[in-house]
Amino acid sequence: MPGPERPVRSVPCAIGIRAHSGWGAAVVVSLENGAEQILERRRLEIIEPHAPGAAQPYHFVERLELAAAEKHLHSCTETSSRLAGEGIRQIVEALGSRGYRLRAAVILLSSGKPLPELPKTLASHALIHAAEGEFFRQAFRTAFASLEIPTIGIRERGLEEKAAAVFGRSAPAIMKRIAGAGRAVGPPWTTDQKTAALAAAIALAEA
Repeated sequence: MPGPERPVRSVPCAIGIRAHSGWGAAVVVSLENGAEQILERRRLEIIEPHAPGAAQPYHFVERLELAAAEKHLHSCTETSSRLAGEGIRQIVEALGSRGYRLRAAVILLSSGKPLPELPKTLASHALIHAAEGEFFRQAFRTAFASLEIPTIGIRERGLEEKAAAVFGRSAPAIMKRIAGAGRAVGPPWTTDQKTAALAAAIALAEA
């Protein structure tokens, strides 16, 4: 008779996202044998590259009538949220096939204030830039929500302070390991990947 089935491994991990116009840098981190492991690094494209105004939707609608602006932004929202969801789902499936379970997600935030209503936003070039940053972060939030993945936000400027609060005396060593992880995993390992990885490690610790 066959022996009892071996339990399926399910190691918890977390994903960090640093969003840009039209894409996001995604890094997945687990904690194994007392050290952070980089499981996935991906550039997630969340726009249709040839669609007019997709990469800068608020700039595109700046001089449109309000109804046309709202229609364009709504269309872009649906597309970016769908593509973000597809990208995250592919990561979840790849992790699952290797025995990992995505327990938490974190999106790096700007230090900006809440945005006003659309007409006021479109009247300010600075607010247009802020709105576009928030637009693509929101696409990732929607994607994580659709997959029922708990998600938090951490302000990028306060990331090291947050790490110190969560990890205590271990924070400098953890930040050093993550900053130097590129030597083991190879390029790209820029600010995008380093900050997303540190944020993911924080989210995993708090999950």
